[in-house]
Amino acid sequence: QVQLVESGGGLVQAGDSLRLSCAASASGRIYGINVMGWYRQAPGKRRELVATVTRSGNTNYANSVKGRFTISRDDAKNVVYLQMNSLEAEDTATYTCNAESIRMSWGIQGTAWGQGTQVTVSS
Repeated sequence: QVQLVESGGGLVQAGDSLRLSCAASASGRIYGINVMGWYRQAPGKRRELVATVTRSGNTNYANSVKGRFTISRDDAKNVVYLQMNSLEAEDTATYTCNAESIRMSWGIQGTAWGQGTQVTVSS
């Protein structure tokens, strides 16, 4: 029932910045989302975790993006963001957002995934 929609992807040059957004929505009220995160997958590679943020604000980042990317969330809007700075060609991938333990009036949805947004970094 919960849907995630990403936005903000595009084509940028190495060294540029980009901010991705992912909004969670449902027919009923979302009471809370315990963990929200971003994953990415490049052609020929496995999907990897980029960053996560918990409801309490704890964050986790892949080593390859530490110091360059920042994940944040707006619980009033049920949106998670990924601020990407100093982008590199190696960051080129399809970025997908994820939500876990989504609390609804009828219960808890374990996991939700978005369709993904393409980020291409030219060098």
